[in-house]
Amino acid sequence: MDNSKDKGADADRPVSDRIRNRLRQARKRFNANDNIAAFIEPGEMDLLLDEVETKMRGVLESLVIDTETDHNTQDTARRVAKMYLKEVFQGRYHQAPPVTEFPNVTGLSELMIVGPITVRSACSHHFCPIMGRLWIGLMPNQHSNLIGLSKYARLAEWVLSRPQIQEEAMTQIAELLTDRVKPDGLAVVMEADHFCMHWRGVKDTGSKMTNSVMRGSFLKDPALRREFLSLISMRS
Repeated sequence: MDNSKDKGADADRPVSDRIRNRLRQARKRFNANDNIAAFIEPGEMDLLLDEVETKMRGVLESLVIDTETDHNTQDTARRVAKMYLKEVFQGRYHQAPPVTEFPNVTGLSELMIVGPITVRSACSHHFCPIMGRLWIGLMPNQHSNLIGLSKYARLAEWVLSRPQIQEEAMTQIAELLTDRVKPDGLAVVMEADHFCMHWRGVKDTGSKMTNSVMRGSFLKDPALRREFLSLISMRS
């Protein structure tokens, strides 16, 4: 069977349609905070950048913004497309950062805390910034994989560099670290400013959102949980 016509027709489709079709054929979700890097083929990110730029220019035109003679907005569509694909939402389109793992040779089994890590994301409801701090607590065991200190920040950034809501982001970070480190217990706490409240809506500039995810020994042992929470409060 000659599939050349089908292939030619597929090549004429927008690259976003091709990526979306692969996801649907694989029965994979592509929610705002999902990573879809495995379904993007080499060279398609450049095509996606061009497509987003074109559609962003259409948004600006619908907002009745002159992108032809206004020197401030002539290149805005391209800048916004690059910002979304290569910066603030790059965690959707790129594989997880490489993480060097070390065996727990000496059998470390005491509380470890990393933080505060400065984190940035964007609300998936309004695409407004989320700016905050993250703390991670770990209770390793002899079978745990220890990872470099900076890698906690890189993995958190990878998850948060997608349109998110804070509660789901914390669960994703907890699942990722549990899979990588395999600790007896894991705790993740995040405190953040949400500009969907500061900048619009109620315009309340003083409120923050704080939430936590506790797994394993942090969930079962109230004393350990209190120790972790008291130690991070000292660093606030």
